[in-house]
Amino acid sequence: MADQEIFVRVTRLAKKREAEAMVQHLQQPNKKRVVLSEIQDLSNVGINQIEDKVFGSKPLKPKTKLTTKRKVKKSDDPQMCSAYVSDIYDYLHQMEIEKKRRPLPDYLEKVQKDVSANMRGVLVDWLVEVTDEYKLLSDTLYHTVSYIDRFLSVNVIPRQKLQLLGVSSMLIAAKYEEISPPDVGDFCYITDNTYSKKEMVKMEADVLKCLKFEMGNPTIKTFLGQFTKIAQENYKKDHLQLEFLSYYLAELSLLDYNCVKFLPSLVAAAVVFLSRFTIQPKSHPWSLALQRCSGYRASELKECVCIIHDLQLSRRGSTLAAVREKYKLHKFKSVSTLSSPLEIPDSFFEDTRQ
Repeated sequence: MADQEIFVRVTRLAKKREAEAMVQHLQQPNKKRVVLSEIQDLSNVGINQIEDKVFGSKPLKPKTKLTTKRKVKKSDDPQMCSAYVSDIYDYLHQMEIEKKRRPLPDYLEKVQKDVSANMRGVLVDWLVEVTDEYKLLSDTLYHTVSYIDRFLSVNVIPRQKLQLLGVSSMLIAAKYEEISPPDVGDFCYITDNTYSKKEMVKMEADVLKCLKFEMGNPTIKTFLGQFTKIAQENYKKDHLQLEFLSYYLAELSLLDYNCVKFLPSLVAAAVVFLSRFTIQPKSHPWSLALQRCSGYRASELKECVCIIHDLQLSRRGSTLAAVREKYKLHKFKSVSTLSSPLEIPDSFFEDTRQ
């Protein structure tokens, strides 16, 4: 919609034009509807053969910056709760290991009969586009994937219902995280009305009952903010580049079923490790400060780092392009185009002693 529609009109003519523009906009919806109900095992099929990817994303206009007389340090800001950071993160670490908040690490092998890891990847890849299309928070995406994995850990569903589970989980996550979440009709529309509102509300209720209304789990994003802040200390490179690269790699990890077994805090630590290695490949990416903050030694991160490194190099999930396309945008400093060395030296996974 045109920029002038943001402002309130004071003349009848302007109001009439605004109403006419709104009617025209409603008559020509620009959101693409996608059907994934017949989702297949696509280990050898490109994502473009499933659907045309035409979801658009325009960089949001920055808000006007307010000038202040004195720059306030984060450590001085009472809203940063610096006195309680240690206790808060100890609590979050305890929460993330609770059995009720964790999916089974091998639920596809032990529980599901008609859903594969590749189908899950296609679903998450599509949900990344839905998140971008509706301008939802990244926290909504992380919670959505968490709900999907936890539900699939205890409930057998056919592949025809996998997309229904995905959008219903996102509906719940949006209600939990967003100020103005999309309604049921929006999610029906985005699936080309493959599912009715009644079916979606029923699945929403099933997910909530299955998870016993435990919606507020710690996610990768929960820990990533603190870890990247520590990683940026005494860092001469562009801080935003490191931050966006961490967010990019974190969202890539959501695509791979092999990352389900790792705790969110461990994935966040692995993401920061790989981000620093990508930007400064000749420097050791881990430090004592990061080890103390995260609670993980470099050796404990190796398996997770290698999986995400393969995703970054498209040695895994090469047909899943939504996250890569998203982070090619200039507003994210095009971090998905950054090259990374093909191999990570084994010495970098030795425990840090300095």
